[in-house]
Amino acid sequence: MASERVTLTVADTDGEREVALSSPNRVVWPDLGITKAELAEYVQLVSVPFLSANGNRPVSLERFRDGVGAAGGPRPEGFFSKNPPKGTPDFVDAVTVTYNSGRRHPQIVLNRTSAIVWAVQMNTIVFHPWASLATDSDNPVELRIDLDPQPGTGFAEAVPAAHALREVLREAGLEAFAKTSGNRGLHVFAPIEPTHEFLDVRHAVIAAGRELERRMPERVTTNWWKEERGERLFVDFNQANRDRTMAGAYSPRALPGATVATPVHWEELDDLDPRAFTVRSIPQRLADVGDPWADMQAKPGRIDTLLEWWERDTANGLGELPFPPEFPKMPGEPPRVQPSKKNAANWDADGNPVDD
Repeated sequence: MASERVTLTVADTDGEREVALSSPNRVVWPDLGITKAELAEYVQLVSVPFLSANGNRPVSLERFRDGVGAAGGPRPEGFFSKNPPKGTPDFVDAVTVTYNSGRRHPQIVLNRTSAIVWAVQMNTIVFHPWASLATDSDNPVELRIDLDPQPGTGFAEAVPAAHALREVLREAGLEAFAKTSGNRGLHVFAPIEPTHEFLDVRHAVIAAGRELERRMPERVTTNWWKEERGERLFVDFNQANRDRTMAGAYSPRALPGATVATPVHWEELDDLDPRAFTVRSIPQRLADVGDPWADMQAKPGRIDTLLEWWERDTANGLGELPFPPEFPKMPGEPPRVQPSKKNAANWDADGNPVDD
């Protein structure tokens, strides 16, 4: 039997477009009864701030054919789409980007409301934009820092760390903006001029993370290995790498509560419950308080000071940190081996394994 199918008339800035939506009554979030049609309505309602934050960028789509599992039950597996699939309509744009492996390939770009609705039709729940624009994909326009709670910590612990990080970035000449992750953490972004490529921006993030760690050593860590983190917030510096992304502003999360990664004003943070930001509540929030990130890109800063901190720390013996396992071995990178399993005799000074 053919699945139910409806046609939505979507208002784009250059006119209306018709977008087909199959299985509109399929339940995406079973605990709340939110359907695919309701998700398509949500992305239309938030499309202006969504596109301001995520448009004109390479974006990866995290898709779930079977929706989100109920709380306490198994979570259906999702998968990522980066390249435009066969049959992608002409109102969905693309740009050729270079991945960390050196391979080049087209990647999806969402520039209009109809394209976001199409992504929902493709069972997308989470939208993962790059930190760079499609017009210059090699140089990020924002510095991103993920404050990732570890076991024993949560959102409450992330809030004071975010405030302290804001001060660190201000001392480096950058103005920070905050958003909930849609889960337990906080994301801190700072708009920057696109004058440096991803590796430089990663080093700037590490420098900021190390300075935060010095000020809050019992609460914050830059240790890549989980066994060394303890009950501290992890500054996930590797989210600053090329082709590494986090849930974009106003993107739903594939969690039972239908939470949304939500930009917030700094003065809101102390009394915030991130679980209140959902697919059903965000449109009214935007109507009430507007978009806290509306002017985020108005005055981008530079990462020169953070790079000076990086050079200072390097001169003092604090060098490169581990890269994700899918990356090629990078210059100066320490050994990719768990500290508790590392035998120093098996590695040279550059972090390369020593042949027997």
